[in-house]
Amino acid sequence: MQLAITVLGSNQINFIAEILPVVRDCNCNIIEIRSSHLGQSAAAYLLIQGNWNQIAKFENTLDNIQKRLEIKTHTLRPDQKEKDKGKDFLPYSLETISLDNESVVESITSFMFDRDISIEEITGSSYQAPYIQTSVFSTKLVILVPSQLPLLSLREEFLDFCDQLNIDAILEPIKR
Repeated sequence: MQLAITVLGSNQINFIAEILPVVRDCNCNIIEIRSSHLGQSAAAYLLIQGNWNQIAKFENTLDNIQKRLEIKTHTLRPDQKEKDKGKDFLPYSLETISLDNESVVESITSFMFDRDISIEEITGSSYQAPYIQTSVFSTKLVILVPSQLPLLSLREEFLDFCDQLNIDAILEPIKR
């Protein structure tokens, strides 16, 4: 059985140091973990695995940690059926840079979703560009392109889309 956990708290609280020993003490295994700072907040995402008793014990202990540290947590027991069984995908990396525009991420994700392209990971941030006093927004995505989608057409269509919105982009296959 798996359990997905999101945690949000203040940068001042080292809640990861409190949660990881509990995962171990409940005899659960960490499948995946991510943590980052968002302004004055910190966020963590974990996927853990254990039997139903171990997961239940972890959830009870997590409730106590949440109250004691004044953090927000959310848990979800994901459906463990195979994702899009029978479909073949090609993993691609997509990086974009554009002037900071509130709709750039929405436009890029809409482009992908309209073509049934799955977004596995997305990160983005705004920063002051060197040499000029303009804000720039940078994104990095990992996408899964359905194998039946013609890649040459997709690349051409995406680059035209980026030209219209004044986005510089690099779309390339992920090599392992």
